[in-house]
Amino acid sequence: MSAFEKATAIRRRGESPQYDVELDPGWNIGDKPNGGYLLALLARAACDVVGTEHPLAVTAHYLRAPDSGPAEVRTEVIRSGRRASTSRAVLWQDDKPFIDATVTSGRLNAVAPDWVEGGPAGMPSPEECDGRGNPNFPISLFDNVDMRVDPATIAFDLETGKPIPNGTPAERYWFRLRDGAEPDVMSLLIAVDCAFPTVFHLGRFGWAPTVELSVLLRGIPAPGWLACEAHTRLVADGWFDEEASVWDSTGRLVAQSRQLALAGGDPPKSS
Repeated sequence: MSAFEKATAIRRRGESPQYDVELDPGWNIGDKPNGGYLLALLARAACDVVGTEHPLAVTAHYLRAPDSGPAEVRTEVIRSGRRASTSRAVLWQDDKPFIDATVTSGRLNAVAPDWVEGGPAGMPSPEECDGRGNPNFPISLFDNVDMRVDPATIAFDLETGKPIPNGTPAERYWFRLRDGAEPDVMSLLIAVDCAFPTVFHLGRFGWAPTVELSVLLRGIPAPGWLACEAHTRLVADGWFDEEASVWDSTGRLVAQSRQLALAGGDPPKSS
C-alpha cells in the first residue's frame, strides 16, 4: 500500500453509510490538510457507498478547514445507476460539517479520446524544474508529493522566499507521488490542487482558502510524471478563480478542475 493509499484509507462502520478516517498531517499546507487530499478521502467514501470504481465528477464546498487527526465521513446515496451513480459525502469533525461533496462515479476505461483541444503545456523536463518550495513556508505535503515548478512560473526567490510576481497568474508544474507509486485516478484530485496560488504572480500573497472546487476525472493516468497547468481568469472583490488541467505521460488529458478561492493579501497599490 502506497503512502497516499494509507493516508486516504476509509473504514466503514459495518453496513452504515458512515466511515472513520484519519487526517494525516503529512499532507498539510501549513497546519491544515490540503484540499485535494481531503477530496480524495471523500471521493473514496462516495464511491464505496455505491459500489463504483472511479469518481467521474466531484464538486465540493469547503465550509471550514479541519485539523489533522480523527474525523468521519457521512455518506448518502442519491442515485445508483448502471453507468453512473451519484452520492454525497460530508466530512465531519467535532460534530461540525467541514466539507460537503457531491460525487458522480462509475468506471473509467483506458480508451483514446474522440477529440481533444490542445495538449500539455510546454515546459522544461522535471529535472530542469524546481521542487524546493518557499524556504519561509514549510509544506509537509511536499514530503509526500514531488512537485517540480517550471522556473518561468515561480513567484518567489528560491533562496530567500522574497516575492517576484511576474503579472501573469499562471503556473506550470510536474507532479508525482514521492514514494514512487504510480498515479491513479484518486491521486489526480491532489494533482489539480497542489499549485501555489496563481494570484501570487499578481502580488496577492497570503492564505488563499478554497471555497468551492469542482473536478472532472477524464481518464486513467499512464505511469510516469503528470504535466499540470493552472491559471486564473478573474480576480475581483477579494475572490479569484483557478482552473487546472492535468496530462499524463502519454500526453492524454486526464483531469480538469475549477475552483473559487479567497485572494490572500491586499491588492497591489496603483502607482
